[in-house]
Amino acid sequence: MPDRGGGPTGSRTRVGRPSGRVRFLLMVLGLLAVLAMAFVMFSGFWTDWLWYRSVDYSSVFTTTLWTKIGLFGVFGLIMAVAVGFNIWLAHRLRPPLSAMSTEQQSLDRYRMSIAPYKKWVLSAVTALVGLIAGASASGQWRTWLLWVDGVPFGKRDPQFHLDVSFYAFDLPWYRFLLGFGFAAAVLSVVAAALTHYLYGGLRMTSPGARATAAATSHLSVLIGLFVSLKAVAYWLDRYGLAVKSSGFKSTDAWTGLRYVDANAYLPAKTILFCIAVICAVLFFATLWRRTWQLPLIGFGLMVLSAILIGGLYPAIVQKFTVQPNEQAKEAPYIHKNIKATRAAYGIDHTEVTDYSGKGGAAPADEQRKAADSAASYRLVDPNIVSPAFQQVQQSRKYYQFPSTLNVDRYKDPSTGKLQDTIVGVRELNVAGIPKHNWINDHFTYTHGYGLIAAKGTNAVTDPSQGTVGAPDFTESGLPTTGQLGPIRHPQIYYGEKTTQYSIVGGPQKELDYETKGGNTKTTSYQGDSGVSLANPLNRAAYAVAFSEPQMLYSGAIGKGSRILYNRTPKDRIEAVAPWLTLDGDAYPAVVDGHIKWIVDAYTTTDSYPYSSRTTLGDTTEDSLTNHSRSVVAQQNQVNYIRNSVKATVDAYTGKVTLYQWDDQDPVLKTWMKAFPGTVRPKADIPAGLKAHLRYPQDLFKVQRELLTRYHVRDAAQFYSGSDAWQVPDDPTTSSNSAVPPYYLSLKMPKQKNQTFSLTSTFTPSGRPSLSGFMAVDSDATSSDYGKIRILRVTGDNVPGPGQVQSKVSGSTDVAEFVKNLKGSNSDIEYGNLLTVPVDNGFLYVEPVYTKGGNHRAGSQNYPLLKKVAASYGDGKPVFEDSLGDALNAVFGTDEQPPSTAQPPGKQTKPPADDKALQQAIQDAQQAEADSKKALTHLDKDGWAAYGKAQQELQNALDRAAELEGSSAGSGAGSGGGSG
Repeated sequence: MPDRGGGPTGSRTRVGRPSGRVRFLLMVLGLLAVLAMAFVMFSGFWTDWLWYRSVDYSSVFTTTLWTKIGLFGVFGLIMAVAVGFNIWLAHRLRPPLSAMSTEQQSLDRYRMSIAPYKKWVLSAVTALVGLIAGASASGQWRTWLLWVDGVPFGKRDPQFHLDVSFYAFDLPWYRFLLGFGFAAAVLSVVAAALTHYLYGGLRMTSPGARATAAATSHLSVLIGLFVSLKAVAYWLDRYGLAVKSSGFKSTDAWTGLRYVDANAYLPAKTILFCIAVICAVLFFATLWRRTWQLPLIGFGLMVLSAILIGGLYPAIVQKFTVQPNEQAKEAPYIHKNIKATRAAYGIDHTEVTDYSGKGGAAPADEQRKAADSAASYRLVDPNIVSPAFQQVQQSRKYYQFPSTLNVDRYKDPSTGKLQDTIVGVRELNVAGIPKHNWINDHFTYTHGYGLIAAKGTNAVTDPSQGTVGAPDFTESGLPTTGQLGPIRHPQIYYGEKTTQYSIVGGPQKELDYETKGGNTKTTSYQGDSGVSLANPLNRAAYAVAFSEPQMLYSGAIGKGSRILYNRTPKDRIEAVAPWLTLDGDAYPAVVDGHIKWIVDAYTTTDSYPYSSRTTLGDTTEDSLTNHSRSVVAQQNQVNYIRNSVKATVDAYTGKVTLYQWDDQDPVLKTWMKAFPGTVRPKADIPAGLKAHLRYPQDLFKVQRELLTRYHVRDAAQFYSGSDAWQVPDDPTTSSNSAVPPYYLSLKMPKQKNQTFSLTSTFTPSGRPSLSGFMAVDSDATSSDYGKIRILRVTGDNVPGPGQVQSKVSGSTDVAEFVKNLKGSNSDIEYGNLLTVPVDNGFLYVEPVYTKGGNHRAGSQNYPLLKKVAASYGDGKPVFEDSLGDALNAVFGTDEQPPSTAQPPGKQTKPPADDKALQQAIQDAQQAEADSKKALTHLDKDGWAAYGKAQQELQNALDRAAELEGSSAGSGAGSGGGSG
């Protein structure tokens, strides 16, 4: 016998089979690989559970998880049983082998290869379809919860007189069940047909009968079930007409029944339902007749009817009945659409007032007084002054401010009155960390510091208080101090720019801030936010979840260490309330000594009958969303929206709190039933928080877009589109994007006092003149909060924002100003063009900034408020040094009315010695000229002359400031003062 092992016969080894030790090692490695994969999957689940538990919203996690598991299990099992049972039944009904034809004998090898494994094949097929169906069904957890917890709307649709909840909550679930039924029926038919073919029940080419009686009956019943489901689909399609989107002449996104729907499609669906029922009965009848003849005839009749009745007949009605007199035929349905759309978007109570817009006949001095009380003119543009915040208040490169700041209201301590305020949070900028490593990025630099605020109505006017035209800060510095009161925890651990995880509270100290002297202050997080890493299991799970093996052995992690992640306000709110749609702008506020992020949240549906749909992402875009703020979080289409929830996130603790705002919203009530305890009642909103709540911008933009068409209530006028409006492009940019809405305190006609409002303008479709002005009361403490007022312009050719901007840009004063700027390498930048109703006309006020150039206080490269442009009616626009001068010029008055034109909290300063003041100004100008001359000779004598000139300049400015009085910065000076 040959030696197969290559050695002595007695020491032969078997080739190709691993030894026992190798097999054991392979088994161990395989087991370890399985355990590793299992731990990776477990770590994702475990870290999610730990996070939800840390924010006290574990019920959201468990409710969502068990709902998904339940749907997965139930529908996966139903699909698996349906397909598996029909495969088993088809196999059981197979004909005897002796009856097999020549065609079927060729399939012997397939049957023989499957026979030993048929149970495994059956199990595999049913498991696969069950897993796919279960995974698909688990994604319908929102649909299930809305159906099972649905709350009535208390409103009925005008066609079928069903509660709106049927369309919003019930119909989507019924459609899912119908789709699932279709899928189960089709898969069952395919699986049964293949099994019958494989085992001889169906024959394709053999002569004689092509199917056995058993196969015929089996497949007929399945097809009958499919046709029965089609009958149900036809019946549900009748109700679907109420939420169907279509279009006709004057609308882009018409929703609901039209004339052809009510008079052609609706009866057609009813007829097709009856035909489908008859066809299904014919298929079921094959259990006794054993022939396909009648079912096939019935099925053909159903298909032909669907073409003729469901397609051709409505087209004929539309062509010969509707189109010749479309306006009259569609009028009742347009009226229903207008009424439903206005109700669904909350614009049904909009107050529309005719307004000339051409200006009244009051004397100039009375108009001037009216202009003073009409608004608190917010000259500081939050979209422009961010670079000033960045350069003046950034302090260190590892801090940053958002590119668009926010507008809020805070009390002026000197008057106790609210004033419009520009606010921004100094957040951590990871890119600015001096040296990047794991410890610095995640342990040392963990948070930002402080909220910075500046007056919204005026900038710095006194050189001794800062650069003229720069923001007049009311809360500033590092650490921050100012008028907003003591802030208990100024550290910003949670913010819009904080996207990476940090590990805090352990042995490693965190950098708190650096003082001007270079002293470093350290801190250790004292909050209870985040997840503890003291547990080795938690450390291992997060090491896997974050792909950071250093978490397992780093000495920087120890007792008290906690990991903070999901740190942006939107991420946290979306996680704890996945059923909400969030506004694109989260804004900070100081509430009872804490910095909190406030986020407006919406409940929506796309199934409100007769209400036209809109795409949120497209509707909420404007000239600011392209580069500085996000659009509303989702691109989904909706036809019902409510600002039902006000959410807050504490910037230090990360605590998420959801408050019910719209206590009448049935969609919110439904979600509160599904997730009890997650949303606190409206009565729990603290007074300190309520003072900072405002009307959300994205909801306002959706409503103003709808109001371009739905301000019209007459069906004929709506159809013709003769009074259609549009939102104008932002005249201060070249982006051809919609003008953003502006927050400011103003007084609309018939209002007694100024109210914090959100405003916008309209122009006629395709024309630049003004057609309307929209303002909504944005003060959450007001009884009129949310009231929309529209001034419909009745005058001809009232200048619109674009026309006013063109006049301002083309004026000789602006041209001269720009010409003078060229020598200082500065650029002009226009701020927000504010529109304010005054004496039956519209006053436009626009701050003008310069950017670049060298200034006495140093080199600034941020915008400074230098001029104010104004325009009223058809008059020539003016371009002045201050708001007071601009209002005087535009109304043709020489004197400014006392006190009313002053910024909130400011007092009219006493007159200074004009002669001495003029002399001081002349001395300052001469000293400035001497300084420039000295800089042309940079030798020893030149530097000495420069230093002397600078000292004389400082002395002259000090004398001027002393003559102006201690309140020089609070008068009606230049650079954006109120008068």
